[in-house]
Amino acid sequence: MADLTHFDAGGNAHMVDVSDKPDTDRMAVAEAQVRMTHETLAHITEGTAKKGDVLAVARLAGIMGAKRTADLIPLCHPLPVTKVALDLHPDPTLPGVRITATVKTSGKTGVEMEALTAASTAALTVYDMLKAAEKGMEITGLRLLRKEGGKSGTYEAEASAT
Repeated sequence: MADLTHFDAGGNAHMVDVSDKPDTDRMAVAEAQVRMTHETLAHITEGTAKKGDVLAVARLAGIMGAKRTADLIPLCHPLPVTKVALDLHPDPTLPGVRITATVKTSGKTGVEMEALTAASTAALTVYDMLKAAEKGMEITGLRLLRKEGGKSGTYEAEASAT
């Protein structure tokens, strides 16, 4: 368990002490997809969803999710998030919505969890906004695409099959 930083020498979960780490610019990008039928996707593209503008509400939810990550994930540090951007694109080839979340900060620890939380919160909101039309939608492909900054440097995920 030596490389699992959220456990102490006795195997107990703990919040990592980052007080001696320097502040550096950090960025992370995560993605998710919400798969649905073409008929459900049409509610987004034609603006006929009963709850309103699905992508606008999901974008705001993703931003809020990134800002609240430390409240949701027990061992995450609260971070001064400096940017959260969400791109939500209807994709008829999926069919569904492709979501990309980008989060930035300048601090002692990275924003990977904030980007993943933003993407998943946006995906859950798409589901919530459209569940009356289709309960069988699937949220898939939640993953970290890229992270920059910090001691471990840059990480880039391999291309996905979807």
